[in-house]
Amino acid sequence: MKIEEIMTKNLKFCTDTTSLHEVAQMMLENDCGCIPVVENAENKKPIGMITDRDITIRTVAHNKNPLQMIAGEVMTDSVITVTPAMSVEECCQMMERNQIRRVAVIDDNGACCGIVAQADIARTAPMFETAELVKDVSRAAA
Repeated sequence: MKIEEIMTKNLKFCTDTTSLHEVAQMMLENDCGCIPVVENAENKKPIGMITDRDITIRTVAHNKNPLQMIAGEVMTDSVITVTPAMSVEECCQMMERNQIRRVAVIDDNGACCGIVAQADIARTAPMFETAELVKDVSRAAA
């Protein structure tokens, strides 16, 4: 099975200057916990990912006001990407290796065209493969 078969395609994204309030609104409206951060709306090149956990840990836990912050201040700036043609198995291996729950999907131009989350894999992959992914991604960092 290929990534293009399971990825979320109608993707919302933000830039590093988008307010955290706007990012949180996107998450609420789209029932998601992760928004890709792109260079700009034209090229959609991923430069980071921002999760609901990033917002909580990097603002509230540090006694900062999230209403006065932007995505670039709390995003994770290392982006692991896959392509639509990549196999789900290869994607799982990449997620396990990097201990991440979501990956950005990029097209031939490097533009963000989708996202794959553990939940997408859980809905489609065999139970054993899903269990391995969850176990490996969730293990404590050495």
